[in-house]
Amino acid sequence: MSEQNIPKRPLEGYRILDLTSVVLGPYCTQLLGDLGADVIKIESPDGDIMRHAGPMVSPGMGPIYLTINRNKRAMTLDLKQDGAKAILRKLIENADGIIHNIRAGGMRRLGFDYDNVKTIKPDIIYCHAVGYGSKGHYAERQAYDDLVQAASGAAFMIPQQDGSTDPRYFPGLVADKTTGLHAAYAMLAAFMHRERTGEGQFVEVPMMECMVSFTMAENLYGHAFVPPREPIAYTRSINPNRKPYKTKDGYIAIMPYSNANWENFLAHGGRDELMLDPRYSTYEERTKNITDLYKVCEEVALLKTTDEWMDVLASENVPCMRVHTLKSVLEDPQISETGFLEEREHPSEGRYTAVNNPISFSGSPVTIDRDPPLLGEHNREIALEIGLSESEINQYFEEGVFG
Repeated sequence: MSEQNIPKRPLEGYRILDLTSVVLGPYCTQLLGDLGADVIKIESPDGDIMRHAGPMVSPGMGPIYLTINRNKRAMTLDLKQDGAKAILRKLIENADGIIHNIRAGGMRRLGFDYDNVKTIKPDIIYCHAVGYGSKGHYAERQAYDDLVQAASGAAFMIPQQDGSTDPRYFPGLVADKTTGLHAAYAMLAAFMHRERTGEGQFVEVPMMECMVSFTMAENLYGHAFVPPREPIAYTRSINPNRKPYKTKDGYIAIMPYSNANWENFLAHGGRDELMLDPRYSTYEERTKNITDLYKVCEEVALLKTTDEWMDVLASENVPCMRVHTLKSVLEDPQISETGFLEEREHPSEGRYTAVNNPISFSGSPVTIDRDPPLLGEHNREIALEIGLSESEINQYFEEGVFG
């Protein structure tokens, strides 16, 4: 295959400096790296805190770090030192984008706030992932996933459904990952704007506002009107009977949607007469009376095994799916047949499981080119690329610039 015919990924040729840590930023920049960007992960000498969480083969190579830091190169810089700041300035000169989740005051003190960075590279895309929008009451406050779940109203979603009184966090870093997705598309849009205009810009991605947007998409509900026409929160999704149903041998999710779906499903439970009842005969009426229908679903589901329901409902085009545990989903044929999970050999960590990018491109395939890097693995390589000599690099090592 000639070089012209080799497929190129969407962000090939873009260089992004990643000064983020934990989950939000690394999840975002892994997506950008999957799309072909040259992502340089810049860490303090101590490394991203997620390097040190959970079981590991080598120090600083924990499982969460492994899962969200592929397709990146790693560099350590002690930005308290002038030599490290000089190296970062050189990196900025050759970068297309930079993203960080350091509080604005900290970046100003280091000399790498947007106003300073754009004097080095005027057309750079500068993305700041913040806890709260800089024009708001909570600007500059610290933010972590738990705090943002609390601040956004998300912590009251589970109690609103099950009737308990105490707020609870969703058992996963949903605010971090939601904001990471917002940051990824924000940077893509800013790159597109630069392609069209030649202009760089500052992009702020606030966790609280991103999470409120995510939570309220359906839950603003009756409060979308002024004055409100119904209570807040989508009545169907917070219904306590909206849940997987127990079968003879497990659980299944069943989601009849159209009239034909309901007719076919209820017929298997001998309850097809319900579709003649005005309370259930139309989508609008079913929505009003969904609690009663959910109870019927729960009764009918017990009549068959999970596999039997999967077969019979699929043959009648009634939406359904078996209910997996976090472990059993890894063995699902959909996952194995699509190659979504990939067992790889890491140069230092041995065999590990990579969760591939979920998006498919027909003309620019997404691949794993680099396994998650060791702390500072590419210090020398990157320093040479930006024009430092071997003697300068050795001097910087001796001075502790790289940690």
